[in-house]
Amino acid sequence: MKRDRYLTVAARARSWLQRAVPALLLCVTAAHAAGPTLEAEFAAGLKDEGLAGAVWSEVLPDGTVKVGASGLRDAAKNIPMQTDTRMQVGSVGKVALALGVLRLVSEDKLTLDTPLQQVLPELALKNPWQASDPVRIRHLLAHTSGLDNVRFWQAFSLNPAPETPLAEGFDGGRNLLRVRARPGSRYAYSNMGYGLLGMVIEKVTGQPYERYLDAQLLQPLGMADSTFAYVTQMSTQMSTQAGAHADPRLAMGHFEHGVAQPAVPQYLRPAAQFTTTAADMGKLAQFLMGDGKLQGTQFIDLALMGALSEPAGTDAAQAGLATGHGLALAVRDRHNVVGACHPGTTVGFRAMLCIYPEQDSAFFVAFNTDAEQADYERFNRLLLRDLELPLRAPAPRGTPAPTVENWQGVYVPSPSPMASMAWVDAVFGFTRVKWDGESLFLIPFQGEPKELEPVGGLLFRASDRSTPSHVLMQEDGKHVLSDGLRSYERASMLRMLVLWGSLALGAAGLLYVLLVGVWRAARRSLERSDHLFAPLLATLALLLPLPFFYFQSYLRLGDVTIASVLLALATGALPLATAFGLARCWRSRGTAAEAGSLAKWDWVALLAALQLLLVLAWWGLLPLRMWQL
Repeated sequence: MKRDRYLTVAARARSWLQRAVPALLLCVTAAHAAGPTLEAEFAAGLKDEGLAGAVWSEVLPDGTVKVGASGLRDAAKNIPMQTDTRMQVGSVGKVALALGVLRLVSEDKLTLDTPLQQVLPELALKNPWQASDPVRIRHLLAHTSGLDNVRFWQAFSLNPAPETPLAEGFDGGRNLLRVRARPGSRYAYSNMGYGLLGMVIEKVTGQPYERYLDAQLLQPLGMADSTFAYVTQMSTQMSTQAGAHADPRLAMGHFEHGVAQPAVPQYLRPAAQFTTTAADMGKLAQFLMGDGKLQGTQFIDLALMGALSEPAGTDAAQAGLATGHGLALAVRDRHNVVGACHPGTTVGFRAMLCIYPEQDSAFFVAFNTDAEQADYERFNRLLLRDLELPLRAPAPRGTPAPTVENWQGVYVPSPSPMASMAWVDAVFGFTRVKWDGESLFLIPFQGEPKELEPVGGLLFRASDRSTPSHVLMQEDGKHVLSDGLRSYERASMLRMLVLWGSLALGAAGLLYVLLVGVWRAARRSLERSDHLFAPLLATLALLLPLPFFYFQSYLRLGDVTIASVLLALATGALPLATAFGLARCWRSRGTAAEAGSLAKWDWVALLAALQLLLVLAWWGLLPLRMWQL
């Protein structure tokens, strides 16, 4: 009997295991397939990239909005990030501001083709194409006005207050608003352009742009937690300024290593001042993917909604390139998924908004850390994967135009992002274009080479893109390369050799002054009458501003400070001292004492250094006045 009992128990156990093991295996397999949650992956990514925290939202095809949060709202106080934490999103706010302008167009208070100077005739706008191609509202929206991006003093200054008149952001001399490319022809990102759009809104509506947009755009959209007004984390010093509002829900901004950075007022605030939440950005994304109606009423004209991300009018678009910027968003081709996006960066924050109208999906993500070395694209990939967007097959290889080899050469940015940095962009920002008979190669001086596959004619596709990403063009006899968001113009090889040679000779001359001058000083043979005495002192004087720059905030780089004044004086004195040393060489030429000594090279070194300094002065870089760059 006992044996039968054991057999019965064993049989029951075997039967239970036969049923339980497959179920257990199924659970284990399902758990493995599910993997870590999106929140867990964000938390791990924030730790790996050295970021404080993040919030995000996803718009799903069924119309629901999912929000999430991870990390810390304030690293110093160890306050966790919440899904309703308010974030500053920088240039992502341009999307909302553009909608505000399009609302005025829909109400017939403005048109896309209205010339800027018709609305703001007081502007000192210098446009060589004014007679045929004035700067229009559509050019400002699409970043095709040809205006500069930003100046140092506009971006890095602690002088503006929350309610500083927008016009003060353009009180920078006659050349500040100089159009450098025919309006409408080339994309060139311009924060100045959106600063001017803020002024346009104020002129048309007769009220501060923040007040108008908050009431007439954000409120109808149901974005109650968003504002264009200045908001700060501080509850003491900053909140006492006129117009400042301290918000305990606003995340603290951070830089590398968790260094906290509260919000600061800006001159070009229409271009980057916007506070919002992940849920509100989900509402904005839903509207962007819609037909422009609110509660059955046309809020923004349907044709304008269709042009939000459609590049049109530029030379690259007319040449067949579909990537580029529309009236509010840019076509973005990443990870075999194509959508319409806008990134944002402001003091201590970074953000990204992307919509995918074909899939009725979108995502928004914002970080309260601005770190140069962090891989923010990592989080975009996580959100794209979570949305399960269909991947697009790469465009097939096509037959290139037989004239492709004619575009080989050295290309420089045109226009350069900052007019004051044109010399730097030309000398260090150039790209070589090479055709090997099968592929086009872009070989930048800085960065990794890129291979482009021909997809037909003069259109090419980068290996990490699914659609054509570059186009070759010829404009007014000039060879141009464009990716829709940047344009490069082929430069004369003679011109580039002159620039490179000037830099090499000048650097060698200054190095000679420094090394030989210090060597003579160490031997106590450097007298006041020495050719290198004044140039050496002027060269060493360049070190004087460094400790002052070290101890001042980088947000004051564009202000008149002790550091910037010392830098201007030192860089202004250097060519004068070099010329003085060269004059001494001239006066002492031919003497027996000089003929057989090392000093005979002083002439060559000083002449080489002086030519570079004069070139920099010609390009507006000497004396280096940071408050005018």
